[in-house]
Amino acid sequence: MRSSIRNNEIYRIIDANLNRLKEGLRVCEEINRFVLLDRKLTAELKRIRHEIDNISIGFFNRDKLLKHRESLKDIGRDIYCPKEFKRNNFKDTFIANIQRVKESLRVLEEFSKIHDCRAAMRFKKLRYRVYELEKKVSL
Repeated sequence: MRSSIRNNEIYRIIDANLNRLKEGLRVCEEINRFVLLDRKLTAELKRIRHEIDNISIGFFNRDKLLKHRESLKDIGRDIYCPKEFKRNNFKDTFIANIQRVKESLRVLEEFSKIHDCRAAMRFKKLRYRVYELEKKVSL
């Protein structure tokens, strides 16, 4: 492993995980909104999603993130796991996406430490909020 990571690599990691995080939150939000009909949990997921926007706007330059995005060259783009394409019900979909959310929050927390510890702390607090939210959702 290289001893140093260049900024463009960090930007790619942050960009990919911000996207993954917001996508996962949106899927969970839609399940709570349209399947569970839970207004309170839907609102909480929406608040978290908007808080992600506030963190990213405050700490990361969107233009830099987009400039370093290389979706077509991403070596992980064509790596699949058979479980990825199997969902039996809404519960499976929710579980897969809430896991994605937690993992992305952890990655963002760790890589934010390189640029701004305040962002890292905010991602950490959100991760613990998501842990509690996951516990509240009953499918």
